[in-house]
Amino acid sequence: MAEGTATPASAAEIEQVIAELEQYRERVVSEVLQMAKKIKLSKKAATEHLGENSEIIQIDAALEKLRTQQAALRSPLTAQ
Repeated sequence: MAEGTATPASAAEIEQVIAELEQYRERVVSEVLQMAKKIKLSKKAATEHLGENSEIIQIDAALEKLRTQQAALRSPLTAQ
């Protein structure tokens, strides 16, 4: 295989990566909420900070992209 060429991901691979990213996201959210609790930050304030967390933002963007790819694989081929 030539360097720089990528084979399209299968639906199963995309599904696996989505599941792993969702688990990772949940772990990050849980850790942030635990830290907020330790410093006695309100849950509302902690939740607001989650929306600004760069790691969460990157995970959400990756999930959106993967879900779009997944939907494209699931949809029937249209006339070309």
